[in-house]
Amino acid sequence: MRVEDNAIFRVKDVAELVDVHKSTIFRAIAAGELDALRIGKTTVRIQGSALNTWLDNCAEAAHAAYVEGGERPEDSDGDGETTTNDQGSTETAGVA
Repeated sequence: MRVEDNAIFRVKDVAELVDVHKSTIFRAIAAGELDALRIGKTTVRIQGSALNTWLDNCAEAAHAAYVEGGERPEDSDGDGETTTNDQGSTETAGVA
């Protein structure tokens, strides 16, 4: 998926575009994984070029984990975290 580099997106629109919760986008911004523009005290916008870079990095990380690392997507909760129950088997946690 690619978006126009010079487009500007709201966090809500990015979340809907990639089918995740808004908090996932805010966590990526806070972690420095996704560059964002802060306009005033509360307005956050994401440039298309930054979104494309983040999506490319996510794709590379998924490839490394699932293709090269032998992990399975069904062992993940959707945010890249795997959970293990008390018996030692992996479980998929729900996504908020």
